[in-house]
Amino acid sequence: MSLLQKIFGETRQSAALRPLYRAIVARGRDPAWYREGRVPDTLDGRFDMIAAILALVLLRLETGGEAGRDPSVLLAELFIDDMDASLRQLGIGDHVVGKHVGRMMSALGGRLAAFRAARQGGCFGEAVRRNVFHELPPSEAAVVTVAERLERFAGALDAVELRALLGGSLP
Repeated sequence: MSLLQKIFGETRQSAALRPLYRAIVARGRDPAWYREGRVPDTLDGRFDMIAAILALVLLRLETGGEAGRDPSVLLAELFIDDMDASLRQLGIGDHVVGKHVGRMMSALGGRLAAFRAARQGGCFGEAVRRNVFHELPPSEAAVVTVAERLERFAGALDAVELRALLGGSLP
């Protein structure tokens, strides 16, 4: 396979994952997170919810072994591209966009670790408190609401066939 085929092949593979990425963003923007869960309806709050949903999807792809590896990398690349474009739309200059995107990827990595531990330990509350509310939740009820919803979502993801998930089908 030539270099050009590798480059353009990945573009087609990334395009195939766009429905899944759009579904993740739509789920992260669900108004219920901001109304019932009292997640701040701000740029940061929306980033936190999209990153949380993406982290849970990436963890589900991890369980798919080799079949989930390449799609998870491509999904992370779609996230990077989206965050880069969003920052530029906000007027962030070229010279600092990379730094911001790097921080966002670090935040996603932190969420992956936190939600991996939450899934293994069966307690999403601490992960939500730290990664969605940044230790300043509006109430304990808000933490419980968001944690329970994310835990149900993670459990439902396990039941979704990998092929359906890669096609954009979220529970």
